[in-house]
Amino acid sequence: MAKPSGEKLIADNRRARHDYHLLDRYEAGLQLTGTEVKSLRDGRVRLAQAYADVRDGEVWLIGAHIDEYAQGNVANHDPDRDRKLLLHRREIDSLIGQVQEKGLTLVPTRLYFKNGRAKLELAVARGKEQRDKRRDIAKRDAERDIQRALRRRR
Repeated sequence: MAKPSGEKLIADNRRARHDYHLLDRYEAGLQLTGTEVKSLRDGRVRLAQAYADVRDGEVWLIGAHIDEYAQGNVANHDPDRDRKLLLHRREIDSLIGQVQEKGLTLVPTRLYFKNGRAKLELAVARGKEQRDKRRDIAKRDAERDIQRALRRRR
């Protein structure tokens, strides 16, 4: 996947692509403290168990772990706190409508800096069943075998 200019990838949630069918994607800002931004610049974040939730008309990132900043002081941030996501009202209304459908959830897929600001790519996703995961693995293995055979023929 080619990244547009001005973007610096911090974290990629590869597990989300394995566990979910990703439908719509949204770009959201994050409401962060200073030490959180410094930890993000060091790449000290985990999105694997994170998800987003809609509470009182606002979208919150839950379960994302941003390590404490090593050179921080007593005012350092809580690494596992819930963080507010910054979206336009019409995007939030759209997300509320989609999440109320059966089986849809909000999953963070990428965390990156865009023009100096931390952004989160949020996907509306439907959980995969075990057979879907096996089918994806078999398809990926078959494509890999085809590419190997083509390279050998050259």
